[in-house]
Amino acid sequence: MIINQSNLDNIYVALNAIFNETFQGAASFYNRVAMTVTSKGRGNDYKFMLQFPMLREWIGDRQVRNLAAAHFQIENKDYEATVELDRNDMEDDTIGIYNPVISELGRAAKQHPDLLIAALLANGHTTPCYDGKNFFATDHPGGPEGTQSNYGGGSSTAWYLLDTSRSIRPFIFQQRTLPNLVSLDRPGNSHVFMRRKFRFGVDYRGAAGYGLWQLAYASHDTLNDTNYEAARRAMQTLKNDEGVPLGIMPSLLVVPPCLESNAKELLNGDYLGVTGEGTKTNIWKGTAEVLVVPWLT
Repeated sequence: MIINQSNLDNIYVALNAIFNETFQGAASFYNRVAMTVTSKGRGNDYKFMLQFPMLREWIGDRQVRNLAAAHFQIENKDYEATVELDRNDMEDDTIGIYNPVISELGRAAKQHPDLLIAALLANGHTTPCYDGKNFFATDHPGGPEGTQSNYGGGSSTAWYLLDTSRSIRPFIFQQRTLPNLVSLDRPGNSHVFMRRKFRFGVDYRGAAGYGLWQLAYASHDTLNDTNYEAARRAMQTLKNDEGVPLGIMPSLLVVPPCLESNAKELLNGDYLGVTGEGTKTNIWKGTAEVLVVPWLT
């Protein structure tokens, strides 16, 4: 094949089609646990994250809640991945050997938000959220007693219980631009001249951050029915400053691969082993879905 701009443009069109096809079809979980928010600048300021809106009987004047008492900012970041294609492969018309590489770029771009959310989960007990406390903490300010907890402690492998039934989610994926396949494929480019390489890459701008801590619970205790029950109760008994329950209903159990069997047995099995009096009925069956995240350990 003759290396000219027309042929290179045709190659880009073909590779871009492969990228987009894989990107659209690749599996991803972040939209199950995070709300996607469009960003139009360097970052977003989430003043609405301060408290749950709740209704009351209208007696006298309206009670206006100050949603701007504090703010939580998420700054966008740049992300990229780049590969090189050899000019000789193009001349020899063997460009098809790179199709799996470009396809993998599409998969990586689709799943990159998953990695960001997994990192938020894993680091939640050491990283602050909007109230200044670590996202998973035992002393979040609020409630009639002054503080509330969404962290169970322990020293085993971490697992997480989430309420994903609301418009607001436990996490935020902030999208400034969509992933885009770009190329450095001009025949006269200095990199092509010096190294005989064309470059193709994907890049986008965005970020991930913490949403409402009330919608997530983490535990390093053993994943069993007793600790699962404690986690559900801790979430369901969260209240606002007036003592009104927030109505949290856990719906998703997030685990690393090493806890997959424990989680599925707990939420899908009919029984929970054997007690001294015989088989113990599993009352927690179907109370949440299981999500296994391969980037958690």
